[in-house]
Order: sequence, then structure tokens, then C-alpha cells
Amino acid sequence: MQTYINILQKYKWGIVILIPLLVLTLATSLKNLSFEGSYRIWFGENSKILSDYDNFRLTFGNDDSLIIAFKDDNGIFNKKALGVVQRITDKLWKTKYITRVDSITSYQYIYADKDDPDEIIVEDFIQNLDSSSPSYLKQRRDIAVVDPQVSGSLISFDGKTTMISARLVAKAGESEDISFELMGLIQKILEPEIKEHGYKFWLNGGAPLTTSFVTIAQDDGGFFTPLVIVSVLIILFLLFKRVSGALIPMAVVVLTMLIVLFIQVLLGYKLNNFTANIPVFIVAIGIADAVHIYIIWLMYRKKGEDNESAVKHTIGKNMLPIFLTSLTTSIGFASLGISEIVPVATLGIATATGAILAFILSVVFMPSLLLMLNKEIKPTLKEEDSEKISQRYKKYAQFLISHDKKIVLFTTLLFVVMGAGLFMVKVDSNTIRYFDKEVEIRKSTYFIMENLTGPMSYEIVVDSKKKDGIKEPEFLNHVQKFYDEFQAKFSDVRHMSSLLDVVKQFNKVMNSDNLAFYKVPDSNELVAQYLLLYSMSLPQGMEINDKMDTQERLLRVTVQVNLVDTSKDLEMIQWAEDWWKNTSYSAKINGQTKMFAHMQSSVTDTLIYSMSIAMILISFMMIIIFKNIKLLFIFILPNILPMVLVVGIMGWLGINIDLGVAVAGAIVLGVAVDDTIHFFVKYFDAKKMKLSQVDAFAYVLQYAGTAILFTTIILSVSFLLFTGSKFAPNFNFGVVTACALVIAFIADLLLLPAILSIMEKREQNVK
Repeated sequence: MQTYINILQKYKWGIVILIPLLVLTLATSLKNLSFEGSYRIWFGENSKILSDYDNFRLTFGNDDSLIIAFKDDNGIFNKKALGVVQRITDKLWKTKYITRVDSITSYQYIYADKDDPDEIIVEDFIQNLDSSSPSYLKQRRDIAVVDPQVSGSLISFDGKTTMISARLVAKAGESEDISFELMGLIQKILEPEIKEHGYKFWLNGGAPLTTSFVTIAQDDGGFFTPLVIVSVLIILFLLFKRVSGALIPMAVVVLTMLIVLFIQVLLGYKLNNFTANIPVFIVAIGIADAVHIYIIWLMYRKKGEDNESAVKHTIGKNMLPIFLTSLTTSIGFASLGISEIVPVATLGIATATGAILAFILSVVFMPSLLLMLNKEIKPTLKEEDSEKISQRYKKYAQFLISHDKKIVLFTTLLFVVMGAGLFMVKVDSNTIRYFDKEVEIRKSTYFIMENLTGPMSYEIVVDSKKKDGIKEPEFLNHVQKFYDEFQAKFSDVRHMSSLLDVVKQFNKVMNSDNLAFYKVPDSNELVAQYLLLYSMSLPQGMEINDKMDTQERLLRVTVQVNLVDTSKDLEMIQWAEDWWKNTSYSAKINGQTKMFAHMQSSVTDTLIYSMSIAMILISFMMIIIFKNIKLLFIFILPNILPMVLVVGIMGWLGINIDLGVAVAGAIVLGVAVDDTIHFFVKYFDAKKMKLSQVDAFAYVLQYAGTAILFTTIILSVSFLLFTGSKFAPNFNFGVVTACALVIAFIADLLLLPAILSIMEKREQNVK
């Protein structure tokens, strides 16, 4: 170790100057760091879910729409409200990135000519609005609110709320740049309507969702990262009461952070709602090593050692434990790399890299910096003072030994109660609920759900099994039966639409508008005739090729559903697919709602599989390091307990497991393992010195306990700052991580020594 310190002493100026210069040079590339918010980032390129969705869009076109909804308490069917709908509809048709627009004014209404009942007319639902009479508008209202094709979809049942649906071109929703551009164009369309008529417009769909993701990621990254850094600096200064105690550990963290972000740019990655938190994760993993080094260095200096000797002893005591903690932390985060959720996997790999870089800087840059601190530190720990401190540690150690069984019993009962919440916790990765209730995208979603229809949708592709099969009455009657049973089974199914509705409407109109004929006709020929008449009557851009495939074998059924837990989504999706399995046909559910619902299993897999892999690898390492398989359970307990218990607390508090919690698991495991390793390294050192159990615990507390306490305070306070985020996974991440770190602290410095004390007494009794 002396040789290593001599090398650092010799080259300290070069190290301290060149490393920051090199890092700052690399950091100039961070100007190219950008954000992304496309739904595609959540899935790997080889994702079957993504490939199925792409195949769906190749057949039926894009299902991504931009929704504009508003309410008129006096009813939509007045000239002012309908004029707004009509003007917005007309402007949207001319807007870049939009291929089709549906609204109550442009809805293609099917009816028979009064003067010639044999002539069927298909035209815009609202004609000559400026010259429309009140009676005409009332008639239109009375038709619309009971028309199954638009009632509960384009118009509410009470006629007071409506929406305009603008279908986007393919891939428009995949680019955050296009989404922001489109939202700017929409605002220009809506501004004059807001100014003149005062309506509140609620925007929903892919573009608003993407821009919301990116905006919140940028806001959180720009606000919480500096806030965490500043808070850590303040806490470090308050704890150490020295400027160097705040700046030196933070220098390690900041340099690590800049290198990791440079690597992100180098690899072509963009930041998103999760990777935007990379700097905060670097703070968590970098500060622990730096605090352990600084606190031991300061202890030796206060005892009167010269600077070089203090650095040598500090690195000697900490090199092995911080190497091991960095390695295990890296393993913990790297375990996230197995996640099918790409941002989570990216975050895991980036942070694992950060753990290694933080170690290198902690044992190279930081001791070089400490060696440059020539300012004398007057010894403040006289022999009698040192003895008093030692006595305080011994008193606590004696307390642990004297009450070991009570401590184990009490903490076990407490943890059992907390852990009982595991049976109440739910997994919910619903993307809309990721946003705070005050965020516009979530408010608009609930507005649409409460006033109009289901804001989410399933795209059900039903296979008739043969060419032209969708024209067969038997097939269409099965579709009708599915309509009825699906809506009867699930009250959250708000509206269903397909070409079946067109066929039934034509059949009714062709039979004197008799409601008894609002059903599927008995012959293939009639169905084919109705579809042909309808398609020939539609204006350009309103074709029906998005409702069926070119061979007329596949039928697209769009189901609008309420915003529900992802477990409910999965239940409804599975029920629908199983229903069709019991027929001679088949069906597959598609669309973005289904894609994100299936992320639930990925969230669960991330939390369970990555943590399991990490624990197995870490346990294996601990056996190799400490060469004591009998203590394996003791090694694992303080590490897995915090995450298990905090999930239990979530169950009690009604907080769902989401991506934020899954990611929190990695950082909790990393920090908990850090604390445990520092504890055991010092504990086994004490045992090698043949210290008594009291003195062994006192030694651990003196050389590891204070640093563990400081780290817990710093990180818990810092992560609690995330409770101010409007992005639910970040909020949950902050709460979960802070609680888990406190539990880890209790487990390491209360439960763990109590268990070791009981084991030590049993061994002595056996002897």
C-alpha cells in the first residue's frame, strides 16, 4: 500500500489536474445530449409485441390519433359549438402529419332519400350549418345521441361533449420532434377558437402523450438533478463541518456523472424519463465510497497522523471493501440489463458502468486530492476523548449483546407486520397514471372518460379464415355476439365499432328505416353490396381500407375502454382472445394500449428476475470473499430484507409497483450490499485481531457505522426530494428508496449484530 501511495504522491498534481481536464473535454459533447419520448423506446427491436404492432399497422394503417375534446353545457348541437367542430375539422384535414379526420360534423351518415326511398345517400352529418334551423339541429341531435356508430364515441349520450379524432401518418408518433411540431400546429388552430368562444379543449393521443413524457423528463432532469447535488453538498457540509468534506466527495460524483453521460452520447443514446435520472443514481453509488474514504481519513487526521500516513491507512482500510461494494453494486445494476424494457436496461448498464468509474476515481483521484491538502488539522481527539468515543461505541455494542434476543424478536414482529402488505400490493404500469393528477395529459384522459367515452382502445383483428370471409352473415353474427357478450362482461368497455355497424345501418335504411332490420342481412350478396355502396359513396380520405385487409379476410374491431389497471387490461384482452378460440374463427388484440399493458409482466420480471440474479451472484461472491458458507443467510438477509419490506409497506399504503419501484430495487440492493460488506469486512478484521464481541462491534461501529449512517442520511434526504416529481415512477422511486435505505440501516446496525451476538453465544455454549 505504501508503494501505491508513493505513486499517487509523486503524480498527484498530474492526476488532480489532468483527470478533470480530460473529463471536462469529454463533457463538451454533452451539448448533443437529447431527449426521446416515443413509445418504441420501451421495447427492444426484437420485441414480438412491437413486431406484431408493426404488422398490424402495415395491414390497417396507423392507429395513433390526436384527440381534441370539448364540452358545451348547453349542448353541442348549436351553431357556435358545431361551427368550432367544423372549422377545426377542416383545418386538421390540411395539417401536416394528419391523414384522416373524424368528427360529428363530417361523420358519414347513411340514410334514404325521402323523395326516392330506393336511393341511399352517404354524406356529412351536418349540412349547410350557417343556414341550419334550430329544428334541423335538434333533429340531428336526436339522431346522433342514439346512433350506435357515434353515440358514446364522437358525441356523448347527453349531447354535451364531443371529440375530433385526427389520424396521424405512420411513424408520426415515433418521433418526439414531429410530436412537438404537431402540437405547435394544433395550438395555432385552437388559439383563435379559445379566444373567440372560450372553450377548454382537452388533447389526448400519441402526440400529447409523447410531448408530456419528454417535457416531464426534461423538467425533472433539469430540476431534481441540480437539487439533489446541492442538497448533498449541504448535508455533507453539515455532517463534516468542512468545505473539503462537501467538495471532495462531490467532485468524485460529478466527474463520474460526466463520464457516464459522455458514454451515453458516444453510444448514440438519448435520455428519457428513466435515463434522465442517471446523474441521481451516480450520486447514490459514488457518494457512498467517497464518504467512507473521507470519514476515515478525517478520523486519522484528528488523531494526529500526518496527511500521507492518514491517506495510506484510509486507503488500506477501504480499498478492499469499496472494491467489493463497487463490484456488487455494478452487478446489482447490470442485472437490470435483462429487462425487456429498454430504458430500464439502458439505465442499469449505464449505472453499472458508473459504479466502476466511481471506484476508480475514489481510489485514484480522491486520495491524490487528499494528499494535496497541506493545511494542518489540529488533533481534536486526545487520548481521553478517543477513549470516551470508544466507550460510547462499546455501550451501544453492549446494548446489542445484552438485548440481542429482544431486538431480533421486536424487529421480526415489526418486519412481519410490514411484510404482510406484500399480499396487498399490485403491479400497475398504466402509462397515463405515470403522470400526476394535475398533469394535462392525465386530466384530459379523465375528462374524456367521465364525459364521453373510453380514452383507451383495443384493436381486435378477427380472422374469418378465408378470402372474402368478412362478408359472410355467419361471421358477422359472431362479431355481433362478441359485441354483446364483451360489453355485458366488462362495464369498462364503452364503445365498439367496425364495418358490422355500417352493414347493419345499410340493412335498416334499405328496409324503410325499420329498427327491426338493424341487424346482419341473410345473404353474402347483400353484405357485399352494402359495403360496395358505402365505399363508393365516401369522400377521398374516408375509405374503409383501414377496417379490413385487401383480401377481405381480416376485420378490424376498435374497442374504446376506460382507463383501468393493467391487470384489468390483461384480463379483458385475454377474455376476448379466449372467446374467439371457442369459435371457428380467431382474433388477436393489438394497439398501443395492449402493448403497454403487456409491459406489466416486464415490470414484474425486472423486479423479480434481476434482483434474483443479482442476489445469487452477490451471495456467491460473499462466500468466496468471506469463506464462510454458514453465514450465507446472514449475508443475504440485510440486503433482500429492505426491498421485501418496502414492497410490503407499498401494499399497506396502496402504492402500486411500477417501473420506478423496479428501478429502486437495484439501487436499494446496491446500497444495502455496500453497507453489509463494509460491516462484515470490519467485523472479520476485528475477529482476526482476537477482539471480544463487544470490542468487535465497537470497532465496526467506529470504522463503518458512522459512514453507513452518513450515507443513509444523505441518500434518504436526497431521494425524498423526488416526491416533488409529477411523474409517478419518480415519486414512487423516491419514497421507496428512502424507506428501504432506512430499513437497510436498521437491519445492518441493529438486527444484524443482534443475530451475530446470538450465534456467538451459541458457539460459546457448544464449546
